[in-house]
Amino acid sequence: MDLELTGRVALVTAASKGLGRATATRLAAEGARVMISSRGADQLARTAQEIAEATGAQVEHCPADVADAADLDRLLTETRERLGGVDVLVNNAGGPRPGGFDALDDAAWQGAFELNLLSSVRLFRGVLPHMREQRWGRIVTVASSSIKQPIDNLMLSNTFRVGILGLAKSLALEVAGDGVLVNTIGPGRIATDRVASLDAAAAERTGLPVEEVRAKSEAAIPVGRYGTPEEFANVAAFLVSGANTYVTGQNLLVDGGMVRAI
Repeated sequence: MDLELTGRVALVTAASKGLGRATATRLAAEGARVMISSRGADQLARTAQEIAEATGAQVEHCPADVADAADLDRLLTETRERLGGVDVLVNNAGGPRPGGFDALDDAAWQGAFELNLLSSVRLFRGVLPHMREQRWGRIVTVASSSIKQPIDNLMLSNTFRVGILGLAKSLALEVAGDGVLVNTIGPGRIATDRVASLDAAAAERTGLPVEEVRAKSEAAIPVGRYGTPEEFANVAAFLVSGANTYVTGQNLLVDGGMVRAI
């Protein structure tokens, strides 16, 4: 299937590793010109070079903390100056700290709000004028399986991922007539550093070996294993592509059937 992404400008945040990197790589392989960002400048530069070498695509990089408004303004400006207006946004950010309700103070709540929800508002605001002007745009926000089913000990993620879902659904209704499609993807247990850290935290909390924690998680997944970042990226790439012409306002889980909710 031709995803019709050749020459399109794609911005992928939190893309130095994990789901963001895999998605940026997939878009570059489809012919998109890609800007990637993350907080770690050195790792980001290495990732950009590796994706460019693997795909032959133009891959630019710009360090940015999505929780910082000035950083996001700079990222959007750099993208426009180097590549042009953003046609495709993959809105990704690291997950907030784990913890139950009693463990979280006001600073933790405010930090998670700025990292996961307010950053989305700012990025949407930054890319929509170009998308609306050309009457074509694609936005995918990376959330979590918690948009369907809360995850133990992830109070902040459970709260703000659902907020992102409400934001994306509402925005999809407003901009569909402008040719802009907006969707949300909830990854389940994908083999990333984030999931490994959550498994390690669960092992410490329960006193179980981390291998046993992972085995229990895999046993709850119908396909019997964690997903790969590349499997996630395949789904994201379709939703932000020209091949997707009618899917908007949706929330899709990439979780191997883990979440039982209908």
